[in-house]
Amino acid sequence: MERQGHKIRAIEPGSIAEELELEPGDVLLEINGNPIQDVFDYKYYEDSENMVMLVQKADGELWELETLHDYEDLGIVFENGLMSDYKSCCNKCIFCFIDQMPPGMRETLYFKDDDSRLSFLQGNYITLTNMKEEDIERIIRFHLAPINISVHTTNPELRCRMLHNRFAGDALKKMDLLFHAQVPMNGQIVLCRGFNDGAELERTIDDLKQYLPYMESVSVVPVGLSRFRDGLEPLEPFDPQSAEAALEIIERYQREIYKEYGTHFVHASDEFYILAGRELPDEDRYDGYPQLENGVGMLRLLDCEVTKALAELAEEDVPAECETISIATGQLAYPYLKKQVEKITRQYSEKKVHVYAVRNDFFGEMITVAGLLTGQDIMKQLAGKELGQRLLLPCCMFRSGEEVFLDDITRQQVQNTLQVPVNIVKSGGQDLVYGILGLEEPEEGMEGSGFYEGYELRE
Repeated sequence: MERQGHKIRAIEPGSIAEELELEPGDVLLEINGNPIQDVFDYKYYEDSENMVMLVQKADGELWELETLHDYEDLGIVFENGLMSDYKSCCNKCIFCFIDQMPPGMRETLYFKDDDSRLSFLQGNYITLTNMKEEDIERIIRFHLAPINISVHTTNPELRCRMLHNRFAGDALKKMDLLFHAQVPMNGQIVLCRGFNDGAELERTIDDLKQYLPYMESVSVVPVGLSRFRDGLEPLEPFDPQSAEAALEIIERYQREIYKEYGTHFVHASDEFYILAGRELPDEDRYDGYPQLENGVGMLRLLDCEVTKALAELAEEDVPAECETISIATGQLAYPYLKKQVEKITRQYSEKKVHVYAVRNDFFGEMITVAGLLTGQDIMKQLAGKELGQRLLLPCCMFRSGEEVFLDDITRQQVQNTLQVPVNIVKSGGQDLVYGILGLEEPEEGMEGSGFYEGYELRE
């Protein structure tokens, strides 16, 4: 009789699992006598110095395998990455970008996850609304950290309204349990005009700073609004005046909190500075960039990385072939990316680079980040442009690990239509420099910044 467990899909070559003669199709049942509920249990018990695994082979035979290891990964790939079903979101947030998606796109783009395990594994932000006390207890017991929390507001009544969930206010109390257990946290606020801005934003920052030092950072990002909002809560986009008002609140708290704690704590996304027509903060204001995935400091980091990469290459006297190439990005990052390209071509004048801003006709012109551009918009708007010998596109435009845009257009289709080779450039200023110069990527690159990845949608 087959026992409940987790089926192995693959074994990594040269791994401990291969040495133990584990094979695809085997089923992991227990570690050190403990049933494995999901990836939390697996990662926790995998860190044991002395480990005994109970495995059921394809023919039903039970193997008990003992191993001593130096806390390294076992090299097992399971059929389900979470080792259980994904938890879907039980909210209907007024700002949810997935609700603003048009019909007819691939099914995975419509799935709303709100799974605490993805917070630790992939950095996703969760609302805490579908977590039970036993979930919090497991996080504390397994010393999992950090946990990323979509706070949005600490006003319980307003949070219930914004998330369309009558339990959303009570869910905030789970942060108290995490704080008292000294679990590191990061927070996120999607700012909506007339809802959680102004005095409500001040209240939220005031409340969240009480969780210092375990609440390590908080990002504030403007709501992303597509053209597919029929039947949804009416929301207004931020303009220069409202963006400036938000920045004034955030920067006032940065000054106050830094004096007491030595951290700026709350950070505005790059988009607020661009909308307000303000210069980006200096690098030391970003506290080591803890909120890059929310678009906080990406453009400043890009500038620093490009400068560093050019300085290192100058010492090696790297030759560059004469070539004309092109780069496409979103409207938000365009002026900043163009500035970086000019910096590169001043040092390597053999390269002529055209930078093109692509308007987001698919989702609407209010969506300006590169990560939400579609293949069809790129093909349509670059047709007839001078593209040179190569077209560079940032990896944030593509589905993770694949060469497919949000609208299922492939890189090959773009190449065929535009009649130019398309190079996908990994995130980071160093990658941008190497991509333009046509150099092989170094084995160890800098921390990535992207050409500016969007925060509104994660698949």
